[in-house]
Amino acid sequence: MSDNSITNVIRTVMVVFGTRPEAVKMCPLVLELQKHKEIDCQVCLTGQHREILRQVIEAFNIKEDYNLDIMKECQTLTTITTSVLEKMDPVLREAKPDIVLVHGDTTTSFAAALAAFYQQIPVGHVEAGLRTGNIYSPFPEEMNRLLTGRIATYHFAPTKRNEENLKRENVGGSIFVTGNTVIDAFKTTVKDDYLFSNLILQEMDYNKYRVIVVTAHRRENLGEPLENICRAVKNLTEKYDDIKVVYPVHPNPAVREMVYGILSNNTQVELLEPLDVLDMHNLIARSYMVMTDSGGLQEEAPAFGKPVLVMRTETERPEAVEAGTVKVVGVKKADIFKKADELLSDSEKYAQMAKSVNPYGDGCASEKICNILLKW
Repeated sequence: MSDNSITNVIRTVMVVFGTRPEAVKMCPLVLELQKHKEIDCQVCLTGQHREILRQVIEAFNIKEDYNLDIMKECQTLTTITTSVLEKMDPVLREAKPDIVLVHGDTTTSFAAALAAFYQQIPVGHVEAGLRTGNIYSPFPEEMNRLLTGRIATYHFAPTKRNEENLKRENVGGSIFVTGNTVIDAFKTTVKDDYLFSNLILQEMDYNKYRVIVVTAHRRENLGEPLENICRAVKNLTEKYDDIKVVYPVHPNPAVREMVYGILSNNTQVELLEPLDVLDMHNLIARSYMVMTDSGGLQEEAPAFGKPVLVMRTETERPEAVEAGTVKVVGVKKADIFKKADELLSDSEKYAQMAKSVNPYGDGCASEKICNILLKW
């Protein structure tokens, strides 16, 4: 397609993703697109993640049309980018999509958007407009979303603030505020009578213990910051005997060495392999609070009324901070411990965060995006 517009009825929409977080947020959109006979929805996986990506699409009962299968040992940002570019080229030539949809801030998203641009295919950017203002934090995500935003013709922003960011940058194209598709995912993943597939989670007494979900693995937190996080968690278990910490540990060897070195012999800490999306969402729903350096959990946990402590120095989701559902606590041990201690000891402070309104929409983001594509 040689022009940057969608004319008449959209025929083929290609949805490209390659990591677990992208899959969680794009699968609800795929399901919505598949409801419409006017749309031929093509799913292309890059395979930036492999096993954990497969878990998500199986949970949503989605089958891919293309799989670039780029994942390799010791992959780098450069090899991911060049592999996606090289392998997307023949896929786009064969499928001839009218639009390519990418998500958020991954290297997959940027490289797939660039591959589409090289063939003059319009790009729709789902979860557009998030910004920290620091191109090296989070790295490389902040630059990925900036570059993807410059390529995209259609920007699907979760919030008004995201829309304002895009307008301030004069990105061009059309901007729509839709909410975040991750809220849509809970319709598929969360159930009151859910039985965990992980045996440790299955046997845990959620009435006896206050369960704290911890995730930490970002590149900028490797080394001393991750050590501070682990030691703060250890100190919390020494003060409170009614808490259980569940920490799904990222496969990165640098993460595992640090986490297991500090927390492996603690009876109040469960160090697990990465969880599938069903176990993770239902765990959050049953938890007391979340401590994380992740982006997605800042959106997911508030939907269940769970306070989130962000163990980073900034967030690209300031609307969650303003709403009161999220607090940025930094990466110093004393600061992390202090804020977690407050939520464990002060019921009023806990209630203030737990009862705050989730700013990420009503669970209809995928439907809104689909309706926009049908009209445009």
